[in-house]
Amino acid sequence: MNTSLLNPFNITYPTAVQASLPSQCALARFDRSGRFVAAGRSDGSAAIWDLETRAAVRWLEGHVKGITSVDWSRNSRFVLTSSKDWNVIMWDMASDIDPPQRKTTIRFDASVSSASFHPRNSQIILALLQSGDAYLVDLRKRYRGRVELEDLQDDSDEESGTSPRSAMTVAQFDPTGRHIFVGTSTGSILVFNTRTKTMVARHKIPGAGIMKGFDFAKSGRRLVTNSSDRTLRQFTLPIYPSPNADGEYTEQELEPTHKFSDPINRIAWHAMSFSPDGEWLAGGAADPASHKIYIWDIANDGQLASTLDGGREPLIHVHWHPSKPSIVSTTNHGNILIWHCPSPERWGAFAGGFEEVDENVEYGEREDEFDIEDENVLAERKMKQEEEEVDILTGNDAEEVVEHPRVNGDEEDIAWADDEADEDVRGWKMKIVMEDELDMI
Repeated sequence: MNTSLLNPFNITYPTAVQASLPSQCALARFDRSGRFVAAGRSDGSAAIWDLETRAAVRWLEGHVKGITSVDWSRNSRFVLTSSKDWNVIMWDMASDIDPPQRKTTIRFDASVSSASFHPRNSQIILALLQSGDAYLVDLRKRYRGRVELEDLQDDSDEESGTSPRSAMTVAQFDPTGRHIFVGTSTGSILVFNTRTKTMVARHKIPGAGIMKGFDFAKSGRRLVTNSSDRTLRQFTLPIYPSPNADGEYTEQELEPTHKFSDPINRIAWHAMSFSPDGEWLAGGAADPASHKIYIWDIANDGQLASTLDGGREPLIHVHWHPSKPSIVSTTNHGNILIWHCPSPERWGAFAGGFEEVDENVEYGEREDEFDIEDENVLAERKMKQEEEEVDILTGNDAEEVVEHPRVNGDEEDIAWADDEADEDVRGWKMKIVMEDELDMI
């Protein structure tokens, strides 16, 4: 469905499982159009699933150890996979060969926990290593390089010998791409300017413990964190100043606007994800005996709206559809669950003028209702319909791609990101490769 026709005020949350895909994966993520799902597996391969056909259409085979993260470029042409084999691979989904052609391979000196694309340019990549280091890799000719993000306070503490260095445990771009948010093992959030790679802010979160995950609302003004104290916290982010030559940064303690937890069972959380309109928050529970997703109503003071039960297979990962009330979650048995919001059947949609009534009424026939239409007019209309082109081999409708947040394109940070634009433009087509079911599993 064209996302431009969706009414944002009708977006709600999913309530039931629509489909289960046997993918043997550990994590799954929607692309920007919402039609495809990238699934990373523990054997080092990844699969691209088409939700319209519910089949795997592309296979990404290049890692020798388990996949730790997957990410899509803004127009879904490139897929980024990170692995425990110390490599990050960018795949070109426009490639005609299968497996798809590798655009590039980036190797590090430790296992990679996560990797993600810059929201405006897929040649800028953020990688987090299991050793606790974060790197910004720029593949553009003019800016080519690899820069480690450093905590300025840790550097001063190490020189004075007051405290050991804290590890970076999560790293993510904000939706505009201007800033990089990094969580640490000491419960702090570090904010870096993407262009200068310098730290512009440091936020201490009291009582949070180790930072485990971030997710942003689409506007970029709200951030939700997952930490080792088994609590999800939502923050309203301040406006950060431009970096200065002296390397000064803002030191500020953030107060959460909402806290989300299970006060009865005190369970931890594997992942969380905002809805497209930012009015709902889904939290994937780390329950070892069941598959549960908690849905909170942000607009209604963060109250718990529903708890989705996906059966006995424990949950590992969860991600919300970019434009619809749909969620993809994965189980520890490798299955992908697609959640949706069932809508009641409306028979009036099958015939113009059809109305549903509670009791029989006398029907008044129109004078021209059953008149025979001219055969020449019918034949001409049928010919015009047959002349319309129908694309049955490729599935990427450029109009379905969700745009990144609107920002002032004249700003220096945004102009830097748009310099040397990548090949991820609208209108490209993905080759659909269908395999036998036995070959897919």
